[in-house]
This record gives sequence, structure tokens and C-alpha cells, in this order.
Amino acid sequence: MTTETAHRLNGATHLDGTGTWAVLLPAGRYDAERLVHHDTLELTGLGEVPVLPRPHDQVAVFADEPPRLVALGRVAAPTVPHPEDPDDPQSDRQPEALVVRYTRRAFDEPVPAEGLPLDGPVSPLDPVTFRELVDRLPPPPQRRTWLVSLDLPIEAESPAEAVRLFWAYVQELGPRELPAFVSPSGDELAMQAFVLGAEANQDPEEDD
Repeated sequence: MTTETAHRLNGATHLDGTGTWAVLLPAGRYDAERLVHHDTLELTGLGEVPVLPRPHDQVAVFADEPPRLVALGRVAAPTVPHPEDPDDPQSDRQPEALVVRYTRRAFDEPVPAEGLPLDGPVSPLDPVTFRELVDRLPPPPQRRTWLVSLDLPIEAESPAEAVRLFWAYVQELGPRELPAFVSPSGDELAMQAFVLGAEANQDPEEDD
């Protein structure tokens, strides 16, 4: 049974009682988080972790190889486990998930974190170290309006069918294969193509 005392012995805590933790993204999750915007990070399969963060604890999210800080967040209330069979209360229940609500993202410009001991998917992080990592993040840039477009030449019998095929291709290929074109609002000449979450040259003549 996890107790308040056990939490304070195993996890680092601030004076206000909130803990500070390091969460290591599973393999392949970093690319997924870069490609599609998510408000939260949900991790399962943490049954072997002896102590988990509590709601409102602060979290630094890391990608591995090499270790780098990619986001900050706070622990949200865990999801409620549901029975496999709602008509059978004795059936096996799914484990609770650790849900982290992002408060700051740095997926495009991660901060190096070499030498930081990351002991498993979730581990306590000293508050001083947490603060030092936060201070390494540059100030967030000012938000602005961007125009994002996706152009696909589609052969179809009607406009409605063309739209259906468009969404089918988008769902099938997604941001890993389809180039999206983005430019600041009012400055279309600055348009850039992005594939796999990074700028990609779409002019074959420039590759020669």
C-alpha cells in the first residue's frame, strides 16, 4: 500500500508539497508527440514502478538517446480503471494510467540533459535539478497566426468524392508522409514545407 510517507521518502517534494519527477518517453513516442499536438501525455504499463506521482506534481518529460528535456507538465487525475466485462465486476481491471497535462513544450528545440540519472520510465527528480532544467528553457516565443495547407491532386468523379478521398489519404498517410505547407499570416512568400515535424525541401531542382 502506497502511503503519504512512502511518497515523501521516495519522491522529491517542494515546500508546497508537490513532487518533482522525471518521465522518460517510450521508444518512438517522441516522434509521435512532435507530429501531432496533444494536450496530455498518457503512460500505461507502469505496474513495476514502486511509487507514482500524485495529481498536481510537476513533471519534466525527457526523450532518450541522447537524454534531452522535451516538455514540462503537471500530473492530472488518473484515469479510472474499467472492468474488462462491465457485467462482471470480478473480471480483470485495466491498470491506471499516468496522465501528464503539458504546461510547456520544447519538442522542436529540446534541451540537452546528459548526465541526468533517469532510472526507468518514472523517477523522482530533485527540486533543485528540476528548477535548473526549467531555467535552461528559452522564453516561449510570442504566439502568432500561421496559414497551414495541404494540397493533394486527386482524381475523382465529383467534388464530394474528391473530398472523401482527400480525408482518406490524410488518415492513411498522415504527417509522416504528407508535406504540410506553413507560412506566417500575411507573408505567403515565406512558406515552408514540413514532413515528419521538420522543414523539408520540396523542390527537386535544389537537390541537384
